[in-house]
Amino acid sequence: MNTTQGTTPSASRTVPAQYGVVLALAQLFERMDNSPVPGDPEQYRLVARRLAQALGEVEPGAPLQAVLDAYPAAGDIYENLNYQHAGLVRSPLEASLNAELQASQALTRAKGGPAKMPRA
Repeated sequence: MNTTQGTTPSASRTVPAQYGVVLALAQLFERMDNSPVPGDPEQYRLVARRLAQALGEVEPGAPLQAVLDAYPAAGDIYENLNYQHAGLVRSPLEASLNAELQASQALTRAKGGPAKMPRA
């Protein structure tokens, strides 16, 4: 089996070669997304589109999860691509629930009413 090695400590897992394009684009997109210097917006969109296309061409599984775990910006794109089928599939349920509860409480406070805990 041909394999590709990630270049960051968090991506040091070996992934099959067919994930090489996804891995390379995920690394590039992560650098662009976290850069303190703003880049060219068109280049950013181009890399995001190519990454989205590459993510759509590989099979889900452990190798893809390793790439998405190592490169959160790519994970966000993957989640957005699959939202219509599975919602926020990569977001922990507890964190999502807590965010929803906090938002509900903030809206109640903003309206001037007492904060209530929603029933589970």
